[in-house]
Amino acid sequence: MPTAAELAQQAFSKMKLETPKLGSAPPPGSKGLIGMPVWMWVAKSDTTWGPQSTTASAGGLSVTVTAKVTGIDWNMGDGQSVHCATPGTPYDSSVGKKDSPDCGYRYTKVGEYQITATTTWVVTWTATNGETGTLPNQTRSAQTTARVGELQVVN
Repeated sequence: MPTAAELAQQAFSKMKLETPKLGSAPPPGSKGLIGMPVWMWVAKSDTTWGPQSTTASAGGLSVTVTAKVTGIDWNMGDGQSVHCATPGTPYDSSVGKKDSPDCGYRYTKVGEYQITATTTWVVTWTATNGETGTLPNQTRSAQTTARVGELQVVN
């Protein structure tokens, strides 16, 4: 008969932890401006942010594994990074030039930047016999680009 830890591994193997589905404003392909806010977010679902749970059972023992994202780290491509504890807030044009309330950035130099966003999943398990444990954290990464220009004023 498998142990609780072995059942936890079996249950975990059934989970689908996807790469983050990224959103940003300005969106990829358009150009932002130096000093203007960049909004960043992840489309939140059970497979991109969690939590999600699944159970495996054998011989009267059941183990439930739960995985959830604890945050997302955005490598902004200019040597800076931003950690967001939430999936972020999708941009709405009605807010104008305000900063994102929970996940944003401002570039200080013109350029095209490769952004890498990495979610960290924490995986825990609980067995019907009272045992509990954790599995190694899991990470998933996705990339996008940001183009940043400079506003030129002509007299």
